[in-house]
This record gives sequence, structure tokens and C-alpha cells, in this order.
Amino acid sequence: MGFLNHLEESRGNTIRTRNARLAALRSFVHYLTDWLGPELTAATRRILTIPFKRQVKPLIGFLTRAEIEAILAATDDTWTGRRDHLLILLLYNTGARISELLALRVQDVLGPQAKQVELQGKGRKRRTLPLWRQTQRLLRQWIRENRLTPLMPLLPNRYGEPLTRFGAFRQIKKLVRRASVNQPTLNQRPISPHLFRHASAMRLLEAGIAPEVIALWLGHETFNTTHQYVEANLAMKKQALEKIVPPKTKARRFQPNDKLLQFLESL
Repeated sequence: MGFLNHLEESRGNTIRTRNARLAALRSFVHYLTDWLGPELTAATRRILTIPFKRQVKPLIGFLTRAEIEAILAATDDTWTGRRDHLLILLLYNTGARISELLALRVQDVLGPQAKQVELQGKGRKRRTLPLWRQTQRLLRQWIRENRLTPLMPLLPNRYGEPLTRFGAFRQIKKLVRRASVNQPTLNQRPISPHLFRHASAMRLLEAGIAPEVIALWLGHETFNTTHQYVEANLAMKKQALEKIVPPKTKARRFQPNDKLLQFLESL
């Protein structure tokens, strides 16, 4: 309990992190129980009785179309700027996790026209996604200008190695700082690569794509994960409310009783 309190009070970890650490501890105690049996002390067994803390699950954040366009416009015509522009566009086009994009090799861009890209998600599950014509054109131009071979990383750093997560975060942070001059809403919250994934899911949802299809697009293990986007989409909730006919009610006029009238007259 002292350790769990230390996580929240001293290290500033969230309840979610605290529960994750507790889950690991409880798993270890279960292992000890199976291994030692009755020899395990009662004090250690008490760890299994520590409850998980309840937490408020926040609504997911996502980027609007205007914010994404502002970030894309913040890139310049340098080699790094063109790479970052392609990175942002691929994040929004595919809804891929940043790790999935950074692991791409040139051979994962399918066909001579670069119409599709093959991603490897969690559990080494592969999925193929189509690309917009704009993305296809920029991809072909990028591969041609840099003379990339099939086994080379699609989004390299200046040393020719795959761009790291830290590098991608740093570049996106720079772009957000530039874009916030024209789009002040970008300053109101931290921007991470995962918000582009949420934005892609939101656009699919607003276009009327079924959550089951979005789950396959994003590589979700279960459809339940996709339902969080429905929860966060206020526009869709308003549309649903407009289809519901409100009950007919009449405004009731206040009628004072005799006792109240006598009191008011006596003032």
C-alpha cells in the first residue's frame, strides 16, 4: 500500500498506472501461491485483497480537419519538411499507430503506383489499406527522389536509419508549434501522433462507415474498442437527437393560492 500511495502522491502517476502496477503485483502473488502453496505467508496473500481504484475514463481527444491542414501547411520544402509532410499525411490517411508507420519499408508500399500500404500491427497481424491519390503521388515522388530500394526504411532519419518514436514526436511538436500561430486551438492540449489515428477514425465514423469496418481498418482486436469514438462524437449525438421527436408539453401558468395572496397583500 505504501508503494501504491507513493506512485500517486510522490511520482504523480495516474490511477490507471497505479492499477496496472497492482495488477502486476497480484499476478506475481498468484504465481507464488501456485508455487509455494500453504507456505506462503498470510501477509503476502493479503495483496490479493487490495482493490483496484475506480477511475473516470476521459473521452478520447482528436484533431479537427482544420487543425490537421494547419499542421500540414507548417511543413517546408526541405528534405525533412517533405518527409514530415508525408508522415503526417500517412498518419491521417491510414489511421496507423506511429510504430506501424515507422516500421514501414519501401516494399510495404504495394504496386508501382503506390495505391496501397501494408501495415503490421499488434500480434504481428498484417492489414492492407488503400491510399488517397494525393498520398500516392507524394509517396512515388519521395521514393523516386531519394532512390529508395525495397528494403530501405520508408521514413528514414538523416542517417538513413528508420525514424525513431522520439524523433517523430519531436518533429510533430515543432510543426504544432508553427501551426498554432494560425490555429490557436492546437495550444490548448498536448498533441501526440495518436491523435491523428483518432482523427482518422472520426472522419470514417462521420462518413457513415460501420464501427465494425473501422475496427478492421484500425487493427483493433475487438469492436468494443471502436465504440469509444462514438462516445466522443458530439455531432453524431446531435444528429441522433434531432431524429427523436420531443414530447409535447404545455407551459403551466403559476396560480397563487389564497394564502399566498393574503401574505402578499399584508406586506
